[in-house]
Amino acid sequence: MHSNDFKGKRSLRLAVSATALTFLQGVAMAETINFDHESAGSLPSGWEAGVTGEGSPKWTIEMDDSAPSPPNVLKQSGIGTFPWCVKTDTSIENGSVEVKFNPIAGREDAAGGIVWRWKDRGNYYVARANALENNVSLYHTTNGRRHTIKYVNAPVSKNRWHTLKVDFAGTSIRVALDGTIYIEEEDDHIRGAGAVGVWTKADSMTAFDDFSYSSGARR
Repeated sequence: MHSNDFKGKRSLRLAVSATALTFLQGVAMAETINFDHESAGSLPSGWEAGVTGEGSPKWTIEMDDSAPSPPNVLKQSGIGTFPWCVKTDTSIENGSVEVKFNPIAGREDAAGGIVWRWKDRGNYYVARANALENNVSLYHTTNGRRHTIKYVNAPVSKNRWHTLKVDFAGTSIRVALDGTIYIEEEDDHIRGAGAVGVWTKADSMTAFDDFSYSSGARR
């Protein structure tokens, strides 16, 4: 392939990606959840927790004075292959999800992530940031197996609040950490609407706050 042909096809792909994501200008619904009206020690109302793989995750509402919007956070303090907690009354095909997260501790991993188009424990997309590896990554989980789409180096500090955001429309996916876009990819493994939520890995002890999501029709 000639270099000009390659550049032309890449430019076209990026243009299609940008066009697909313009649905955000026509948001149909949006909500932000700060967990402050939930009871400590329990799951937030309307959420379901579990694990892809094995283990004993522990998702609970906890008080945290360092929270971006105190007093409460959603905290994962158990251990599992890939613990997740999703808002089961959501069903979004094209939209955005954003959360503030603090990777408090973890020897194997110190990660925080977002899931979307969640069908069940074995089928969903996930974007995550890892403080032990200093990177942001994008995966699709299909039939219970996680598959890497892309890794990108990025500064992620332990014991500090970060903001992770994902925009998705059709096959277009954009992942940003602390306001900087690190990943823009096309992928079609998980199609149709699904729930949104948060995610960790292994022994990550991670707190989440200010979970927000929006949905809208593509333009």
